[in-house]
Amino acid sequence: MSDPVLQVDGLKVHFPVRRGGLGFGALATLKAVDDVSFELSRGETLGIVGESGCGKSTLGRAVLQLVAPTDGRVVWLGQDLAALSRSEMRRKRRDLQIVFQDPLASLDPRMTTGEIIAEPLRAQGIRLSRDERRARVASIMEKVGLSPALINRYPHEFSGGQCQRIGIARAMIVEPKLVVCDEPVSSLDVSIRAQIVNLLKDLQKEFGLSLLFISHDLSVVRHIASRILVLYLGRVMELGARDQIFDAPFHPYTRALMEAVLAPDPVAQRDADEVSEGRGLKGELPSPIDPPSGCVFRTRCPIATEICAKDVPGLRDAMPGHSVACHHAFDRKAWRGSY
Repeated sequence: MSDPVLQVDGLKVHFPVRRGGLGFGALATLKAVDDVSFELSRGETLGIVGESGCGKSTLGRAVLQLVAPTDGRVVWLGQDLAALSRSEMRRKRRDLQIVFQDPLASLDPRMTTGEIIAEPLRAQGIRLSRDERRARVASIMEKVGLSPALINRYPHEFSGGQCQRIGIARAMIVEPKLVVCDEPVSSLDVSIRAQIVNLLKDLQKEFGLSLLFISHDLSVVRHIASRILVLYLGRVMELGARDQIFDAPFHPYTRALMEAVLAPDPVAQRDADEVSEGRGLKGELPSPIDPPSGCVFRTRCPIATEICAKDVPGLRDAMPGHSVACHHAFDRKAWRGSY
């Protein structure tokens, strides 16, 4: 890996919550992100996968400092983002942008397309004349596959795919270096998903973008990511190269996810989203307010033993550039008959 532009070290995001709800009951801690570390190089795409409720979106927002980390560091181009003042962080946001899951909900219905896309220019204090701003908006619209003739239309006049293109244009107008894509195609038709993913890849190549691509659709992640981070209840289960993760995963959770997606059974393949959400896994996802002791995956793991209930497994190198958090990942005898 080349010198990283982003370093995340021991990142934690914990929220105080009431167990009884409605403001009553004992105070507890929800560990949305719990001791996550990774690096990202210039022009690289890291896919972040896992079931809903595993902390993927919270992780992405914590990287951008949209959610305040409880502990750990996020270092961007050598600077610890938590150490920056509010004004310094505001300027730094020119490098750090996000594309949201719901394209229509993320756009202000009272603003025209041109106003929405130009909004980051004003937020960053980039002074342009009216004609210069319009020309810049028109240019980025063309790059994302939208006709500049649509510049004065409103979000409700566009399809879901077109709205997501507007959202991408808004993120790209300030020429960022990192874009967090938070489930950017999950609400779109299957036929549109490939178009949006290919658009992101084209923009990445043209601008040298680094991407954090969050998704539960593993087929999409395989198409765009070069490395994959597998998250479960806020903890990293496995981190490595895309082909290794898909073809020969070490962690039982990763293996269950991949085998569910790759199952030849046409019934199992009927709905890729449901499969990717973990239909091949046994049991329910535990509450992040009261996670299992030791390894958080042990209550659903087919090879769990006593040590899994006692000790939290740390990330260990399975091979250069590939790490896994499992007590029995390298014990192939324990895997026999488990899947």
